[in-house]
Amino acid sequence: MKVLGITGGVGAGKSTVLDYLQRRHGARVIQADRVAHLLQEPGGRCYAAICEEFGGEILREDGTIDRGRLGALVYAQPAKLARLNAIVHPSVKTYIIEEIERERRAGRVPFIAVEAALLLEDHYDRICDEIWYVFADEETRAGRLARDRGYTPQKTKSVMANQLREEDYRRGCKFVIDNSGDFVENTYEQIDKGLVEHGFL
Repeated sequence: MKVLGITGGVGAGKSTVLDYLQRRHGARVIQADRVAHLLQEPGGRCYAAICEEFGGEILREDGTIDRGRLGALVYAQPAKLARLNAIVHPSVKTYIIEEIERERRAGRVPFIAVEAALLLEDHYDRICDEIWYVFADEETRAGRLARDRGYTPQKTKSVMANQLREEDYRRGCKFVIDNSGDFVENTYEQIDKGLVEHGFL
């Protein structure tokens, strides 16, 4: 059972690709962000370490981590962000590896798709058989972020500046899906072609 990594810049449309892989092809989709949220819930692998590191000020009254407060705290201080990442990222990767092995033993899905913004930076190429890049030009991405997430131009610029450059994504990935257009069927056709040509189906 192969593992397909999906990455790309913010607003490129990774969710569109993942939804299609799951809905049309029956893939098991694992998203690193969702895993991180799960592991930060009370009783999760990262919860105690985050509380110990950042204190009670990040907690809501019910004891759950207020991600807004935590984000405001760490993004203003690079050292604290690095500490948070050091707690969360290894645990997320371990969880994903365990889920992959569980799916392989169960044998119920044709392949697994793993999505993470830092797929290349965190060396998920050691876990994935291939990594694919979901591309959309910056103007298209900025428009989507403004429409769908309410991002200001300043926030969009800041987020994009902290991600890999297009050439870095292309260099690290085996296949590129161009999701710049509004005609989603074109994206689906590219996915289908890539899955067949690269041996996932």
